[in-house]
Amino acid sequence: MRNNNKRENVLQSRSPCWTTVTSLNKCLSSAPSQAAAVNVVIIFILMYAMYGTWLVLIILSQTHGHCMCQNRTTNFRPNIVMVMSDAFDGRLTFDPGSRVVQLPYLNYLRELGTVFINAYTNSPICCPSRAAMWSGRFVHLTESWNNYKCLDRNVTTWMDMLQQNGYNTLSVGKLDYTSGSHSVSNRVEAWTRDVPFLLRQEGRPVTDLVGDASTTRVMTKDWRTTDIATQWIRHKAAALSQPFALYLGLNLPHPYVTDSLGPNAGGSTFRTSPYWLEKVMPELISIPKWLPLSDMHPVDYYSTFTKNCSGNFTEQEVRKIRAFYYAMCAETDAMLGQVISALRDTDLLDTTVLLFTSDHGDLAMEHRQFYKMSMFEGSSHVPLLIMGPGVKSGLRLSQLVSLVDIYPTVLEMAGVAVPGGLSGHSLLPLLSQSAARPARPRPDWVLSEYHGCNANASTYMLREGQWKYITYADGVSVPPQLFDLTVDKEELHNVASKFPDVCRHLDKLLRSAVDYPQVSQAICLYNKQQFAAWRKSLGDNYTQVIANLRWHLDWQEDVENNEKAIDEWLMTSGFSSEKLKPSTSPGPSFLPSRTSIPGGV
Repeated sequence: MRNNNKRENVLQSRSPCWTTVTSLNKCLSSAPSQAAAVNVVIIFILMYAMYGTWLVLIILSQTHGHCMCQNRTTNFRPNIVMVMSDAFDGRLTFDPGSRVVQLPYLNYLRELGTVFINAYTNSPICCPSRAAMWSGRFVHLTESWNNYKCLDRNVTTWMDMLQQNGYNTLSVGKLDYTSGSHSVSNRVEAWTRDVPFLLRQEGRPVTDLVGDASTTRVMTKDWRTTDIATQWIRHKAAALSQPFALYLGLNLPHPYVTDSLGPNAGGSTFRTSPYWLEKVMPELISIPKWLPLSDMHPVDYYSTFTKNCSGNFTEQEVRKIRAFYYAMCAETDAMLGQVISALRDTDLLDTTVLLFTSDHGDLAMEHRQFYKMSMFEGSSHVPLLIMGPGVKSGLRLSQLVSLVDIYPTVLEMAGVAVPGGLSGHSLLPLLSQSAARPARPRPDWVLSEYHGCNANASTYMLREGQWKYITYADGVSVPPQLFDLTVDKEELHNVASKFPDVCRHLDKLLRSAVDYPQVSQAICLYNKQQFAAWRKSLGDNYTQVIANLRWHLDWQEDVENNEKAIDEWLMTSGFSSEKLKPSTSPGPSFLPSRTSIPGGV
C-alpha cells in the first residue's frame, strides 16, 4: 500500500473538515435520485451561509449517519472479505500487546475501523472453533467435539447464505470446519484423553530460522493462497456487477508440524526468517511467570506434560520461541496487507467490509505451554477487527464478543434475513449508530468450551465482566478456577475458594447456556464408542498402529500396562468421576508423581 494514500485516509478519518467533505460526498453518491443529490448540496450551502462552518460540521455529521442507514434501505450491499488466521493472539491487536511487533496493516484496520478488545473463541482448537464461526452456533449445539468431529458438510454457513442471496463467493485457504480431517494421532488422543495414563503427545517446541534478511515468503502455502485471493479480487471481483464475498484462510502463525527430533524436541516448530524477526521489538518481549509444577491445576498440569513442556526451559529458549511467534504474526500481517492493497488498487476498498480474526490464539510458552487447548487468555483471546462502510473509525470496543457473532453480523451487513436458532448476536449495533435496535438483547458474557486432546476433562469457560470462570467435566470431580482479570492479567491466582458466591453465580449462568455435566457425559460415551470402533477396525494391527502414534516413545516404555489401562477404561460405563477426583497429592489421583515424570532436557 502506498504510504501517501494511507496517510491521507487516516488524516480524513481524524480531521473534522475532511469528515464534512467525506460526508457530503457519501450523501451525494448514495442519494436515490439526482433531485435528492441537489437537495443535499442546497442544504449544505444554506446551512454554511446561515450558521457558519462548525454548525455545518454537526449537521453533516448527522447526515452522514443518515446516509449509512439510507444505503441499506436503497439496497446498498457491501462486499464482504474475511481474513482468518490460525493461532493469532488477539492481545497483539491493541496496546500494550501491539507494541511488541510491527503489524502495520492490522494497525491500519484499527485506525480506520473498529477493534474488539474482548473477543473470544468459542473453542480453543482449530476445527470446533471454525465450526462455531461458520455456523453461528455454540460447539455443544453442533457437537463439534474435536478436530475430527465437526460440522456436517450439509450445514448452511453464512457464506452459503450470501451465495443464496446473490453474492458471488469464493473461499480459499484453510477452511477446516467439517468432520473427518486431521491425523489419526489427533483423534485417538482426543478419544483417550481420560484414560489413566500420561503420555507426551507433542514434540518439545523448537525454533527454526530460515533464509536471510531478504526472505519474505517463509510460509509458501499461505502466500500461494493469498496470491489466489488477491488475483481474484483484481481480475474477477473488480469486474462483477453484484457484490462479492471472499474468505481467505491462513495457517500462520500456527507452529509448523515437523519431523520429531527425538524424545525431547521437534514435532512443533516456530519458523521464520531474519526479515520478519527484525519486525519484533526484543526489549518488549515479556517472559511469562510460571507456577511450580506442584501448584498447577490438575488439568493444566496434564496439558503441560502432554505438550512436552514439563521439562526445563531456559529464559533464552522461552524468549526465542516468543520472538519467533511474533515474527510469524508479522508475516501474517503482510498477507492481510496484500488483500488491502488489492482492494485499494481496484477501488473496492470503500465498498467492502473487511474482517480479520483467528480461530484461537497461542500460549507461546505462557503457563508453561504452547499451542492452544486452554482457556487462558493467550489461547482463548482472538483478534477481531472490522473496517468498511457503515463501520465507525478508530473505535475500540470493550464489550464481550465471540466468533459465533460473525454469522449474524455478516448477514445483517449484507441485508440478508438472519435465521433463528443462532447462538451469536449481530455486532452491527455496536459498530454503527444507525443500526436498528437488536431484536434480542446481547448477553454480557461469552462462552467457550473444549473437548479435544491435551486436556483430560471437558472444559467450560464463562467470561463476565472482570471474572473468568473455568469449570470441568461434571462440575464436581475437578475443582473450578476463577480469575479476576482486572488485577491478575497473567491468570496465576485462582481465587475460586476466596469468592464462592461469584463461582455460584457464574456457574448458574453457565448452566443456563449449557447443561455441561450432561454434555461431558455424552462426550465420554462418544469417545469410548469411537475408539472401540477404531480399534476393532484394525484387528490384529491395533498394537502396531497405536505404537506409531505421536506418543509412541512413551507408549513403548510400558506397552502392557498402557493397553490394560485402555481395556479397563472401555469397560467402565459412561463418565467415571473417580478418575478425575483430585487427591491429597498434587494433581489428580491417576497422574504419576510429578517429581518422577521425565521432563526432557
